[in-house]
Amino acid sequence: MAKYIAQIIVLGGQIIGKAFTRALKQEIAASQEAAKRAGGGQKEQNRAAANLRTGMTLEEAQQILNVTKLDPEEVQKNYEHLFNVNDKSKGGSFYLQSKVFRAKERIDQELKEAKPPEGEKTDPGTGRPETAK
Repeated sequence: MAKYIAQIIVLGGQIIGKAFTRALKQEIAASQEAAKRAGGGQKEQNRAAANLRTGMTLEEAQQILNVTKLDPEEVQKNYEHLFNVNDKSKGGSFYLQSKVFRAKERIDQELKEAKPPEGEKTDPGTGRPETAK
């Protein structure tokens, strides 16, 4: 009788061990896939820092200000409209006004990082810094 109980315990331990190993492998694979999608590198670290600093992602900021591309004029126009519409003295919401402000702040941060340093020439076709030829 004790022999059978010991066999059941050992068999149960093996099954649990295999299931744990399989789950661990799946988690590692999912983590690696998420890291690939995130991109990584210095640019992604800067973006993550900006997300933490302002409390919102670039995509969320674009949705709040209703812009699809990072055009400074369009961003400013939408910001001014939404900021004025949500003015508390006009019956607006201070919460929404602060969200609009934070969205503008986040987009401004992204535009500042995308702008080349002073004196650096950009390629007119791509908008990226020119490389030495």
